[in-house]
Amino acid sequence: MVDAVSYAFDDAARARVTSLLADRKLCVITGAGISTDSGIPDYRGSGTKIRSRIDFASFVAQAHVRQRYWLRAYFGWDRFASAQPNRGHLAIAALGQAGLLTGVVTQNVDGLHRDAGSNHVVELHGNLARLQCLECGQKYDRQSFHLRFIESNPWLRDVAGEDVMPLGPDGDTAIEVLREVTVPACTVCGGNVKPDVVFFGEFVPPKIFNAANDLVKRADALVVAGSSLAVNSAVRLVETARRRRKSIVVINRGETKIDHLATIRFEAGCTEVLEPLARTLGAADLVEDIE
Repeated sequence: MVDAVSYAFDDAARARVTSLLADRKLCVITGAGISTDSGIPDYRGSGTKIRSRIDFASFVAQAHVRQRYWLRAYFGWDRFASAQPNRGHLAIAALGQAGLLTGVVTQNVDGLHRDAGSNHVVELHGNLARLQCLECGQKYDRQSFHLRFIESNPWLRDVAGEDVMPLGPDGDTAIEVLREVTVPACTVCGGNVKPDVVFFGEFVPPKIFNAANDLVKRADALVVAGSSLAVNSAVRLVETARRRRKSIVVINRGETKIDHLATIRFEAGCTEVLEPLARTLGAADLVEDIE
């Protein structure tokens, strides 16, 4: 069982975390909870509606599934793409700039860790800003595809209210297909284009997982922030830390799948713990610079 649960970064928690993490290299694993302060909702937080996940096999095989996905993605993209790093992202970047991290492993597909200035970021599930042709492998920038989608579906300009449709954690919305949708094809081979992210039914590419696992192996301790660790690939990374007897700190609102492995767990939001944690561990000057 978890040794201790803290609800605030008070003096007792500060002393405990300092004894665990001071003068050690850390690896940070993040989930959707770190991006909620940037306006991107999480998957399982309080009040979150259960959403159907995009199945890779269905996306590949069925044109109507691709149409529905890209229409939903169209209505969410501008807001998703305009999200900015929050103070939790910046605190992690400060830890990295202070030389205290082996790197960051994120399950998020929003690119906000890189935008915040973090180096050595492994995007375990990809990035929505990149697209790839399923046939020839050609890579695309999401914004250019977004503009092509608008050109291919001029009727979208007459659809009002997209700004009030709830944004989903994957940058999409819950709108249903209003009419026939034309999805732009690959400009090289005419194949189907997919966001460069891991859909349900896909596996994290071995090269990506190994890069993430290497960051965990090279660290002396692990910090998990904003994730319930419901995805097996992330749990496997925590298992790497456990087998090597590394300290594990969990920061999350709500239970996680690996609470029983945590040395200490914070029942709290990411920013409210990560900022004082960064100061405590020696990134004080860099954290002050972001205020």
